[in-house]
Amino acid sequence: MRTALLCFSLLVFIFLVVSDAFVPWYQQLRSVAIVHQGLVQAGPKSAISTSLFSTTEETSSTPTDSSSSSSSAETNDRGLLKRDRYVATNRFAVRSGKEAKFEQRWATRKSRLAELDGFKYFHLMRRVKLQDDDSNINDDKKTVVYDGGTDKESRQGNYVSFTIWQRKSDFSAWRKGDAFKEAHGGTSIGAFLSTMVNSALVLQGPPRPAFYDGLLVQSLPPKEIPETVDGWRNMVEVADGVNTLPTECFVACNQFYVPQENAAAFEQRWAQRESKLKDCEGFVAFTMMRRDGQQKGHGTVPMDENEPTYVSTTIWKDKASFDKWRSGSAFSQAHGQQQSKQADDKDKASSSSDGGGPPASGAQTLWSRPPQPVFYEGTLVITKEEGA
Repeated sequence: MRTALLCFSLLVFIFLVVSDAFVPWYQQLRSVAIVHQGLVQAGPKSAISTSLFSTTEETSSTPTDSSSSSSSAETNDRGLLKRDRYVATNRFAVRSGKEAKFEQRWATRKSRLAELDGFKYFHLMRRVKLQDDDSNINDDKKTVVYDGGTDKESRQGNYVSFTIWQRKSDFSAWRKGDAFKEAHGGTSIGAFLSTMVNSALVLQGPPRPAFYDGLLVQSLPPKEIPETVDGWRNMVEVADGVNTLPTECFVACNQFYVPQENAAAFEQRWAQRESKLKDCEGFVAFTMMRRDGQQKGHGTVPMDENEPTYVSTTIWKDKASFDKWRSGSAFSQAHGQQQSKQADDKDKASSSSDGGGPPASGAQTLWSRPPQPVFYEGTLVITKEEGA
């Protein structure tokens, strides 16, 4: 048995060396968490100082998900908002034509996620681009799948796993427990190697994990809760490896590149805004995510100038709900001005992706570059009765 295992390991090694499945293959070998939130060994230090964006277990005692205004949010001794939730993400660059296979692996995997203490919400996101050209395009088909590409924008990947935890300590307990090993093929050497080979066939390089403090959380209890079996969605019959999984939500994000010296002012600007998101049809949840820049022991992607320090994230029931909000009065009020039909498309996109952004009129620019919107379709939704 031992000889057979050694032979199998040698074959895997040869496969990794001679194929282009991993570039470079040794980086992928370090990535134990290839099919979940993506927790890997310690990586290189950040190219920028991250002390301001490092937080301990300082959860807010008054979570903001119970009100539409966040003006009473608590701050720490550095003037930064205390977290309401902890968010773990992982970005995957899936090979062209392998999207359905990638989703099938997620749908058929073993996981006890929904049964774990502190778990709040999960979905798998596939990146899309908005198609604003209305000619010959139906309203329900105004997105195109993002193929990943090779440009700087592809750093974000074309798939992202997204998990919300009640506390950072809940997340830490999960990553150190048996449930994490079971979900990532870490129960045996054979299972681990099998997972590695399968990942080589669908991924371009290693996953890119990133972790965040969830600030200013707003959430509504879901009207329908997808059924889970032993802590995970049972979608074996739907996941055929040929067709992608059904879209179950729409996610609008806006990436902000905020220098440390402007972080407190940026957060306060958001905390003082008036949000009407909970009054909008199809609204599911919102959070402003602050990058946890000194998360240790996971090999997270270094925080350089290409990594956003904040990401506003709004989850909608579907894209129709997002479109209705964007064209309605709630959007105009949240952004402090009426949108002009002649406005520059890029400026409009960067302001329309978030869920009620900071006031635009007369406001000081607090970021080092313009915000960058990103959009996703979500699937494999798992949620608690109280919402995110």
